[in-house]
Amino acid sequence: MTRAIALADIRTARERIANKIERTPTVLSQSLSDRAGHPVHLKLEHHQTTGAFKLRGASNAIAALSPQQRSRGVVAASTGNHGRALAHAARLEGMRAVICMSKLVPENKLDAIRRLGADIRIVGNSQDDAQQEVDRLVAKEGLIMLPPFDHPDIIAGQGTLGLEIMEQVPDAASVLVPLSGGGLAAGVAAAVKGVSTSTKVLGISMERGAAMKASLDAGRPVQVEELPTLADSLGGGIGLDNQLTFAMCRSLLDDVILLSEDEIAAGIRHAYEKEREIVEGAGAVGIGALLSGKVKAKGPTVLILSGRNIDMSLHRRIVCGELITEHAA
Repeated sequence: MTRAIALADIRTARERIANKIERTPTVLSQSLSDRAGHPVHLKLEHHQTTGAFKLRGASNAIAALSPQQRSRGVVAASTGNHGRALAHAARLEGMRAVICMSKLVPENKLDAIRRLGADIRIVGNSQDDAQQEVDRLVAKEGLIMLPPFDHPDIIAGQGTLGLEIMEQVPDAASVLVPLSGGGLAAGVAAAVKGVSTSTKVLGISMERGAAMKASLDAGRPVQVEELPTLADSLGGGIGLDNQLTFAMCRSLLDDVILLSEDEIAAGIRHAYEKEREIVEGAGAVGIGALLSGKVKAKGPTVLILSGRNIDMSLHRRIVCGELITEHAA
């Protein structure tokens, strides 16, 4: 697991999962285009079957397993969306799935995974704590680990989103990608730059506990404190023994931008009020980056709305303009 993911791997993944996922639309945002002075397109990946992009990678990884591996079942640590996607993909194949999560994962995401029949384990206060339980289950019960980002088939599956973007907006000057462990960012960047070397790919994350940004700054994978944030799906570490996504993000991303909680909230509000879309914090970071002025469009720009799995009581508070910084205090 030391090689980079090539465009050919992503194209193979697209063939594998074509009948297992939705090809999501990309639409022009008139409000953001007017503001940016260039066309701004929204990739509506939050319309994906499980409400987030993670189904692409999970479906591809399960499709690549041998019959013997499938019989053993799968396990993963997750901040919510990967767990839901893996539970969905495993259920379609009649497989056992165990999802390990920390106490920071919102209850609405836990409920969605439970409804898919997965075995849930709540362990500790960070994704690193949850990963320790994954390692124990792999050793004790022989389950196959399919991690949320640092796996070739996961990255290739997420990269199919990048292929769709370049087909839908072939003149894209830049693509803004939510950045956490780097599976989505690495896959999308590999696809986008495999098609168009001139297109910029920017990773967008939150100020509170952005592990990939801290690691890139340090020149090696480092641990960060995992903190509550509106962009909860972007939480967690990248793994000190990271094999793929750190190197790929370092070589493929043109920049990484961090947002405050208020800037993330502004993205959620804009999506609802102007675009009539409900997105979670991680899915709103591209909008937040444009609204804050931290990213300035220099040509046709694509924002990935990566997920919609937000607690609706929290969403109501945000769109009503209530103070949200206490949520992440």
